[in-house]
This record gives sequence, structure tokens and C-alpha cells, in this order.
Amino acid sequence: MVKPERTAILALDGGNSKTDVALVGTDGTMLGTARGSGVNSQQAGPDATVRGLDELVRQVTTPDVTVLHTVACMANADLPEEEEELADAVRAIGWSKTSTVVNDTFAILRAGLRDDEARWGAAVVCGAGINCVGVAPDGAITRFLALGPLTGDWGGGYGLGREVMWHAIRAEDGRGPDTALAARVRQFFDTDRVDEVAIGIHKGKIPETDLNGLSPILLSTSAEGDEVAQGIVDRLAGEIAVLAITAMRRLGLLSLATPVVLGGGVITARNERLLAGIESRIMAAAPAAGLRVIDIPPVIGAALLALDHVGAPRDAEARLHSARPLSA
Repeated sequence: MVKPERTAILALDGGNSKTDVALVGTDGTMLGTARGSGVNSQQAGPDATVRGLDELVRQVTTPDVTVLHTVACMANADLPEEEEELADAVRAIGWSKTSTVVNDTFAILRAGLRDDEARWGAAVVCGAGINCVGVAPDGAITRFLALGPLTGDWGGGYGLGREVMWHAIRAEDGRGPDTALAARVRQFFDTDRVDEVAIGIHKGKIPETDLNGLSPILLSTSAEGDEVAQGIVDRLAGEIAVLAITAMRRLGLLSLATPVVLGGGVITARNERLLAGIESRIMAAAPAAGLRVIDIPPVIGAALLALDHVGAPRDAEARLHSARPLSA
């Protein structure tokens, strides 16, 4: 007796710090997951990036399952042409019959939309970096270059780490106000002085990416009442809000009940001051908007995009949500 063919979709969330892959049946059943290190296609190039991802994909795919469509949501795919270059590489490697590559912020947006909602809204991700996309009811899209300070961006784990260092070293050398951040930086890097950290980074003895680890310290120090840390958190709240508000204004969504989805490790840490600051600013500009923080890993958002693409049955989304195999 011939065994009936099983069909599935493949979802990837390629972030700066980690990469998640999920194989999901077209009925929403989770068939396999894998997690690996982060990716940066801008540094490695699209072909090398996809070859690296292939090792994870091979961990979840099997010959008896036909993959109909792949959705790869990738950090650092900041330009439409970068998305298309990665899509060409994905198509060439042949994981599925068809494939789509988009910036990882689109996974955040889809992860925050309920199965009874239309597929539009605004999303902001604040993890290692910061970015925002907006989708209108008619399908129009707005986005930001998100190439760092060069394109007007501020925030994200790395940017916050640099900000923490700026205030900590000025507190230590007397140029700035006293802050507990100085002691926290010394403790985090196990040094006697903050300037030793700066020198270590300058000389290449401390990886600059280690600054990402300072964002949880910033949030906890703010929660303890440190005024300098609270000032940074307030600035971040304003930055996240202005991204969402600008996206909604561009698309004419400020007066609508627009879903505003927030994700990324800095936001999902759920610092009360940060979330309250974001909400108050967004509500002032868009009173009907609905703010929500995702509580599922973004790869589920990528999987939902793929299920949408293949026209999966309505109950597939509920079944996938109930699986919850990966931490956010």
C-alpha cells in the first residue's frame, strides 16, 4: 500500500544572535525544529548564508515529507534587493517548490496577529538591532533602511550597550552624573575600571558584540530606580514609539484600530517602564491602535506566513500555536 504524501512548509527566523528553523505540516502540526547560531548575510553574502542554514534545514527535513513553500525571515535583509538575493539563493538550494525571503520584522508582525484578523498592522523589533515595518489593509508596505546610525537609527542591544558604556565611563571619570551602570559594567566584564573595557574593545581583546549583553543590565538598573538608566529607557521608549507612529502615519493608519506588534529580546523582557512609555506615546498619536507584545518565537510568525501562502486550513494556525516547541 502506497503511503500518502505528507506536505509541509519550512520556516526560518535568521536573527543576529540565533537562528530557528521549523518544519510544519500544512495542517499546522509541528514536525521538527532546530536552533543554531545567528547569521549576517551582509557580511557573509547570500550564498554562504544559505549554505550555512542548510545544515539546520537538513536536521528537520525528511524524504517522506514534501515541502511546498519556504518562508525565511532574516535579520540584516534590510533592502528589497537583499531579500531577493537571499531568495535566489534559497530557490537555488531547493528546499521547497517555492520560497519567500523577507526581513525578520515581518515575522514579528505575523506572530502578533490573531487568526481572525486581517494581515496588516505595524511591527517594531528591538533585539540586537531595531527596525519597523508597516502593512496597510490594501497591502501597501512601508519600511525603514535600518542600517544603523547612518540611517538615523538608535536602539537595539548593541546600540544600548554603547550608550551604557558612554554613561558608565563618564560617571567613572567625572564628566557625567553618578550611575550604578558603572559598577554593573565593571561586574559584567569582571574588570576594576570601565575604561579597561573600552581599551579592551579598542585593542580587539574584548569582542565589541559583547556590548549586546549590557541591555539586560540597563533594564534591571532602570527598574531599581537609577535615573541615568531610566533616562536611556525613556529614550528607547520614544524611539520605538516614533517608529510605529511614523509607519502608521505613512500608511494612513493613525485613526484605525491598527495592531501594533512589538518583539525582540529587549522588548520581550517586558520592562514595565519601557512598555508603559511606548504605550503612552503610541496611544497619544493613535488612540484606536492595539498594542501587543509577542509571546511566541518569531519563527512561528514565519511559519504562519508560509501557511498563509499555501492556503492552509483555518485550524492550522491554532494547532501550530498549541505546539509552542521553542522558547522566544
